[in-house]
Amino acid sequence: MFDGFSLRRIDVGEAVLRVRTGGAGPPVLLLHGHPRTHTTWHRVAPLLATDHTVVCPDLRGYGESSKPGDYSKRAMARDFVRLMRELGHERFAVVGHDRGAAAAIRLALDHPDRVTRLAVLDGLPIGAHLARCDARFAQAWYHWFFLAQQDLAAAMISQDPGRWYGGRYRDTPAEMGVQNWADYQRAINDPETVHAMCGDYRAGLEVDRAHDDEDRANGRRITCPVLALWSTKDDLGELYDDLPGIWREWAEDVRVRPIDSGHHVAEEAPEELVKELRTLL
Repeated sequence: MFDGFSLRRIDVGEAVLRVRTGGAGPPVLLLHGHPRTHTTWHRVAPLLATDHTVVCPDLRGYGESSKPGDYSKRAMARDFVRLMRELGHERFAVVGHDRGAAAAIRLALDHPDRVTRLAVLDGLPIGAHLARCDARFAQAWYHWFFLAQQDLAAAMISQDPGRWYGGRYRDTPAEMGVQNWADYQRAINDPETVHAMCGDYRAGLEVDRAHDDEDRANGRRITCPVLALWSTKDDLGELYDDLPGIWREWAEDVRVRPIDSGHHVAEEAPEELVKELRTLL
């Protein structure tokens, strides 16, 4: 897994991130979602590394990165600017999935001088979701509100992590890859990591939403080119019948496209995903 890549831990000031790097060429930062770690990219990163420098960190709070307590997407964005600068990259493209997509969006909004391209996989700005929250959303994505009850949710999940996480998204060694699955299992069976992941969702409903609402009120938008992919076998396209219209509220230059995959697209459809990403990169 990740042949030719290096693995290290890098202090970015507020957190210490576990980071996998490899390849050569224009830099691209890959940000994973919940409850995965950076190893979710193990089928995508080597394909991109043929002509890009690929950087795959564990988000703060996730995997083996440190758990500093602040899980706002603004804090994560600062981590990534410092990480990429430490690696010698002042400007770079970003690909974010799920919660990593929320962090990637905040990175593009807060640091437009750093982000050259943005790809969002199965995601929207958190504020866009919550502004449209209705009974259908609450039923389909109830986990947002459960996980945001950080202490209670983490305590309940850690009683039986396999029951909460097991099998929800084809989470098996055969589907995920044996080493990726093992890394994921270590994460979900670590109570400190589970507590931090719940903190990510708590921040989403609190400070992250406030930041998004402030941006909307001030007319602040993403200025770099955006590719927004939604998985046809997941439910984002079912919740919103006008994804392009939503994205036009947030980005100046955006293409919205479906991809034939379930939620964990990097694991389920890596070649198709890389083909789409290359149209942006």
